[in-house]
Amino acid sequence: MLHIIWLIFIVSAFLASLYQVIILGQIETFSEVMQSISAMAKLAVEIAIGLIGLLAFWLGIFQVAEQSGLVAKLSKVLSPLLTRIMPEIPKDHPALGSITMNISANMLGLDNAATPFGIKAMQDMQSLSPNKDTLSNAQILFLVLNTSSVTLFPIAVFLYRAEQGAMSPTDVFIPILLATSASTLAGLIVTCLIQRINLLQHVILLYLVGLFSLLTALILYFAQLSTQAMAEQSSLLANSLLFSFIILVLVVGWRKGLNTYELFVEGAKKGFDVAISIIPFLLAMLVAIGMLRASGMMDVLVEGIASGVALLGFDTRFVDALPTALMKPLSGSGARALMIETMQFHGADSFAGRLASVLQGSTETTFYVLAVYLGAVGIKHSRYAVGCCLVADLAGIVTAIAVSYWFFG
Repeated sequence: MLHIIWLIFIVSAFLASLYQVIILGQIETFSEVMQSISAMAKLAVEIAIGLIGLLAFWLGIFQVAEQSGLVAKLSKVLSPLLTRIMPEIPKDHPALGSITMNISANMLGLDNAATPFGIKAMQDMQSLSPNKDTLSNAQILFLVLNTSSVTLFPIAVFLYRAEQGAMSPTDVFIPILLATSASTLAGLIVTCLIQRINLLQHVILLYLVGLFSLLTALILYFAQLSTQAMAEQSSLLANSLLFSFIILVLVVGWRKGLNTYELFVEGAKKGFDVAISIIPFLLAMLVAIGMLRASGMMDVLVEGIASGVALLGFDTRFVDALPTALMKPLSGSGARALMIETMQFHGADSFAGRLASVLQGSTETTFYVLAVYLGAVGIKHSRYAVGCCLVADLAGIVTAIAVSYWFFG
């Protein structure tokens, strides 16, 4: 599936470039596409190199946590849920611990920590897979949860809105949480239906009720705070939890009589190899995305959607923010740039400006996540993972548009 989408991206970029040159007379288009290839190739290496230090550090910490038995204890928190939605994973397998850490880091908005934990989770699940070049059911569900994960603290969006002069930068907080929750729920339901997992089991329902109760409580609390107070308190909570985890791991390891330094170094050595191994996968995906963007294909899609919506007689205001939604699964930095551009052109407090902010916080960079995680374990066949991830993205986008009309329309 992924190789077909990759080929479609490149062929679409070529056809769009021909249209730009032959029909519109934009003779510089081919040059821009080739420049984009060079830029994306350089970016792929920069991203991988930038990950080396983080991967080494967190894999080192994780090595200590595993050997001390701490990960096994932490995994028990989500083990009853994970063993039911991922029945391929045995009850006491190390994968449950790394999955728990990854999901927790994602919810706190700690991307730098979530990626190493996610790579470790994929590697742990890979040890259980009979087909090493094909995604297992558990890996697919894990990827869907990652690309649609609920982020409780979308602080970056608030800061960009404040920078662009929004009167109340945090007014998109609740819409973002509603949209990202819808994305996660849709991804979970679709994937479990395909895998024939019964989501109506009592344990699963209890976890879902507990999760959304926590989400509701956080919404009610943080919605009443100012931008500065929200940024301070969420940053304090997220980073203090992470720092506390590091100290806890090292102290528990020391009390167990382990040589934490040697264990850390042993785990950190793996970081370099993993970071280098993902370069070819990142290169392939980022180059295709860059070509698609430079060819003007994204603009063609937006204009086509706008025309179709107008013909149906519906409100077309949401189309002004749609480039952010279309770019987000492809490139996080590209979507961020489009969000800022929308706020600059239409105003941070305009409907389009607010909707672009909600869209930015509601979905994840799907193809980047797939490229990194599949590359980390050398998987070539993604089965139906891309489709499920895109369904989750679509649910997030549709919900973002709906709740933006509800709150700001």
